[in-house]
Amino acid sequence: MTRFLFEPPQVRAVPVVGEDAVYPVHRVFCVGRNYVEHAREMGQEVDREKPFYFTKSALAVTATGSTVPYPPGTDNFHYEMELVVALGAPAFRATVEQGMAAVFGYACGLDMTRRDLQLSERAKQRPWDLGKDVENSAVVAPITKAAEFGAVGPQRIWLSLNGTVKQDATLDDLVWKVGEIVSHLSHFYHLGAGDLIFTGTPAGVGPVVAGDAIEGGIDGLTEIALAIGPAEQA
Repeated sequence: MTRFLFEPPQVRAVPVVGEDAVYPVHRVFCVGRNYVEHAREMGQEVDREKPFYFTKSALAVTATGSTVPYPPGTDNFHYEMELVVALGAPAFRATVEQGMAAVFGYACGLDMTRRDLQLSERAKQRPWDLGKDVENSAVVAPITKAAEFGAVGPQRIWLSLNGTVKQDATLDDLVWKVGEIVSHLSHFYHLGAGDLIFTGTPAGVGPVVAGDAIEGGIDGLTEIALAIGPAEQA
């Protein structure tokens, strides 16, 4: 029996609609600039040659309905509402069709971002880790199985801040579609069950402060909510 020097971290898991068992998270991949209008509001254009990615630690996964502290090291903490793809089967060098077959289900997600650090590091051509891989920053609602959700397309995706709608689009606006993303990413990783893919956010991102309440949804999926608490003191 393996003896650990200290207690390993608890596996992060997401509920599944209609199931008693939960979905254990292995890795978290995120697609950048996958909505044209969001790319433009960030002063960028979509790369139509191929998608690009950043990652978050699985330890960043947080349940919907949580209250999270305002994170350290930032004065510009942003929300990003996203469709999350949960894989349930292996995918390696997969075709688009094989990539779709590997999808277990879908969920609403929030990619919370230290925007000031993302932009300052981007300007210096440095990685985005401090801006994106933030504790409690991968918020995920319960997963709905793919067969129950149906084809991704005209569903509305939206987010409200303190009751005011800030993001409002449809999944048809995704530049890179789900099967294309899974196929492309599978040429760099042995993807499989437990891997989550955040597929990008529509236009309308913006900052939050302590005391703010976020709500969001995608037609056919369990809605998501997050409250922002005060910054933790040393």
